[in-house]
Amino acid sequence: MRWATADIESKLLGLFEVESGQALGTSRHCAYYYKKTKDYNVSTINLHVICSLCGTEQEVQQVFINCGVCIGKYFCNMCKLFDDDVNDLMIWFFFFFLILITKRQYHCNGCGICRIEGSQNFFHCHKCCCCYSILLKNSHPCVEGVMHHDCPVCFEFLFESRNNVTIMPCRQTIHTNLWEKFDMEIASTPMPEPYQNKLVWILCNDCGNTLEVHFHVVAQKCPNCKSYNTRQTIG
Repeated sequence: MRWATADIESKLLGLFEVESGQALGTSRHCAYYYKKTKDYNVSTINLHVICSLCGTEQEVQQVFINCGVCIGKYFCNMCKLFDDDVNDLMIWFFFFFLILITKRQYHCNGCGICRIEGSQNFFHCHKCCCCYSILLKNSHPCVEGVMHHDCPVCFEFLFESRNNVTIMPCRQTIHTNLWEKFDMEIASTPMPEPYQNKLVWILCNDCGNTLEVHFHVVAQKCPNCKSYNTRQTIG
């Protein structure tokens, strides 16, 4: 994970850790790199940046003290994170209405990282140790550390994922769009003719129903709850 935009990279010669006045190494990576590879709390170590325009070296902050250049329109002092991508985006809704949306970065103290899409749209569950949509505030099943593991399908670490995550009825967390990817893969992978009408019985691990469905080598989808979290029982 590098600096958020090319504009920010053009302003910085490097990010490096300083101890007793001596640089411990220069990196083009952001502070996230230090936290991930060196297990540092970036809010407590002494990080410096160098301006590529005036050559000023200083502690990490939003504006260079010598030339006045703003490194990033969004700056988080806890994460040492810069981002210039804060402009409004314009999209058409049903081809009639123009809606303005923004990236809406914010820092979550509970998670200890910066997130996007606005703090008013999310809440931090201290038992689950993660953020959820505000729509789930009174209805999500609490599971301690539920996001602090890899997605069981794509193996991406869910807590740091930029893609939406959902909790299935079995309390397993998974990326929201994975079922859509299964739909697309099955649609693009027709079974050979001898297997096209083959039926098997499955047990859905989410809704608990036992159902007869068409067999596919990729996965079997539950007709009741549309989940692929199933296992073949007979057939």
